This record gives sequence, C-alpha cells and structure tokens, in this order.
Amino acid sequence: MQPASRAVRTDHVRTHLRGNSVSTHDSTSRRPYDGPGHRPYDSTGRHPYVSTGRARGRRRVAGVLAAAGALVLAATGCAATTSSAAAGSSAPAGAGTRTPAHAPTRTAPAVPEPAVLAEAKVNVGEGATVGVGMPISVTFPRPVPRAQRAEVERRLTVGTDPAVGGAWSWVKDRNLLDGQRVDYRPPAYWKPGTRVTLHVGTKAVRHFTIGRALTATVDVRSHTMTVTEDGKPTTRIPVTAGRPGLDTWNGTMVVLDKQPKVFMDSRTVNLGDAYHDYYFWAVHVTTSGTYLHQNPNADTYAGRSNVTHGCVGLSTDGTAERFYRRVIPGDVIRVTGSKETVATGNGYGDWNLSWSEWLANSAVRHGKSGSPERSQ
Repeated sequence: MQPASRAVRTDHVRTHLRGNSVSTHDSTSRRPYDGPGHRPYDSTGRHPYVSTGRARGRRRVAGVLAAAGALVLAATGCAATTSSAAAGSSAPAGAGTRTPAHAPTRTAPAVPEPAVLAEAKVNVGEGATVGVGMPISVTFPRPVPRAQRAEVERRLTVGTDPAVGGAWSWVKDRNLLDGQRVDYRPPAYWKPGTRVTLHVGTKAVRHFTIGRALTATVDVRSHTMTVTEDGKPTTRIPVTAGRPGLDTWNGTMVVLDKQPKVFMDSRTVNLGDAYHDYYFWAVHVTTSGTYLHQNPNADTYAGRSNVTHGCVGLSTDGTAERFYRRVIPGDVIRVTGSKETVATGNGYGDWNLSWSEWLANSAVRHGKSGSPERSQ
C-alpha cells in the first residue's frame, strides 16, 4: 500500500480473497468487509457451524471440570465412562488415547440445555493443527442472556492431553453484540503437542492439536520483526509498520488465517485512492483488517521508517512469502512500541488480558479464586 496522505486512523480494508485461503475453519467466506459506519462482514469465515454428529460407540456426559480435576455432571442420570468422549480426552477420533474421568464429587440439578448451543459456531475446524495462541471461540446467532451464561459455560466442556487448566470468558466481538461470543484459553499459551477436545452441549464435538510454538514480535520503533520458534530466535526481518496517525495496533494478536492474494481498497476506509490493488502473502491478524503482507514500499522503507496505513509491510524479495509459508492460524503476533492496544474482540486479543481480568468475564468463575479449572 502507498504511504497515507492524511492521518485518518484505519487498519481495515475491503478484501476480496483470491487463491487458496488457509485457515482453521470448515469454510472461508469470500464476502468483503463493509465500509466505515457499517457492520463489517466476517470475511475470515472463522465460525463454521459445529459438527452435530454423535461419536459412534461413545457416550457423552455434559459437565464442567472442577478445579480439583473431577468431572462435575451437569445433568442427573448420567454416568462417567472411560471413553475419550465422556472423559474429555483430547485424542482425535481413532487415536486410541483415553483419559479416565475421576468420580464425580457432586451432581448438579437437571437443567435443560440452552437452545442456543444447537446453533453455536466454533472457530477451530475438526482435526486442525493450530498455533499456541489459538483460543477456542464459540459464537451464537443471538446474545445469550446473562442469566443463562453460566449454564452455557458448563455445557462447553474442554478436555486436554496432557491436562491443562483454563477458563471461559465472555468477549465483546467487534462485529457482534454483547453475549454472542465466549472464548476459552489457558493462563499461558498452550504447550506444543497438546491435544484438545471440545464438546458443545450433548451432540457437537471438535478435536484439534497444538503445533510448534511460533511467535513473531514486531518492534515498530526499530522497524524489525523477530521470529521465535520453540523458544529460539530464528529470523530477524526488516519491516515497515503504520505511519504516525495510522499506527499499527499494539499488543498481542493471533493469526486468524492467511491468503496468498488479497484485494485491498482504500476507498472503503475513507482514504480516497491511496490504494486499490492486490497484495500478496497476506497474514490476517485482526477482524478490522490488519495484515502482515508483501508491500512494495517495504523494499525502500523496511528497517528504516513506518509508512503503511496500519498493516505490517514486508519486502518483495521473498521475505513476505517465506514468512507466509511458516505461519499457521493460532501463531502469536506481538507488536511493541506502538500506541493503542488492540481490543480483545478485534480478532483474538484475548492474551492482552491478565488471568484475573480474564476470569472476571466468566459467568462461572467470576468472584472465585484465580486457579484455573483443570481439564482432563
């Protein structure tokens, strides 16, 4: 994109996806964003409907995993089993790994399952491998009343192998109403190799795996990006970030998806004819439209100054393509030295909240101790 000619804060663009999109999702929408003043479409397609099939040969037990590790049943008349579906094992179907459940310590009164769960959408596709920063994000077609949110959380059960604690938290998504999105994350990033199973109510199930730990840290003051994999710095890349007045979001973001070719139109964000073209090797990190992508201006300005409209520009010498091919959805992108921290609901800004702040937005955990609930 060309350097901005006027200081109007924006980082979202109208995008028309071309080529093969890579995401964790069952499908990718090609609908463009709306312009300013309108409610943008979710062009990432990041909330496909969850599977409603019942796992053959398994019995589901709806419940919540308590801090002590015991499975707390959410309905009477159910018995915990040693199958991975009932015990909350994170093994993918057919993997043969099982995690036995502890005996329940208490039984909650029978409560009808909230109807909204039947229409829930989950951000991670079945069998996906994602980065260590990927939260589980569940969205609903309408707001969940506050009186029902604790019960909804109890019906969203997460199992992990190895066991790791975590909690749900209600997030105000920038494109949705309050009460339409709830996310799950551990106190710290997932450990590589963790296998995760999510049950949505009594019918839907998702299995996914955490891949290697990749973090890319953009320092807008030094105009560099350092890529770390499994704790070891591997690459230092010159970049150009948002110019003053169009600053790149600060804070921790997560890769939503990536596309080899994206059409960006400055007219949709009141920047006139500043840019109206295809950009390549685009890694998507906010729903408002922040990307790390190839930018011809980076050939001149990367490592020297910030000239973009809010995205992070990488040079055309193969640097952008190499970075694109390394990252997967769920990888962590950190921006330091900028001004305004990205909102929690603008993509997955979940990691910008402390653990106590995260728990404060949980209908089940609010007001309780800060220890995470254990997953089996």
